Amino acid sequence: MTSKTITISLEAYEALLRIKKAHESFSDVILRLVRKHRSLMDLAGSWSDVNEDEIESFLNDIKEVWSQWSLQAGK
Repeated sequence: MTSKTITISLEAYEALLRIKKAHESFSDVILRLVRKHRSLMDLAGSWSDVNEDEIESFLNDIKEVWSQWSLQAGK
């Protein structure tokens, strides 16, 4: 396998080190993170089987939780 040398900040190195698993190389960590964060376009259509009532209920729940959190954060 070919390799490249890169320079990263100490902060980035320490962040990678914190999430690195015992069996992983730093390349493995980076690839795991990159694969984990897909494009938003990959999610297109993923809610196509959810009806509008369920979506509205979900959004109302989020608004309620946000409202409660906002009131508590303001105290």
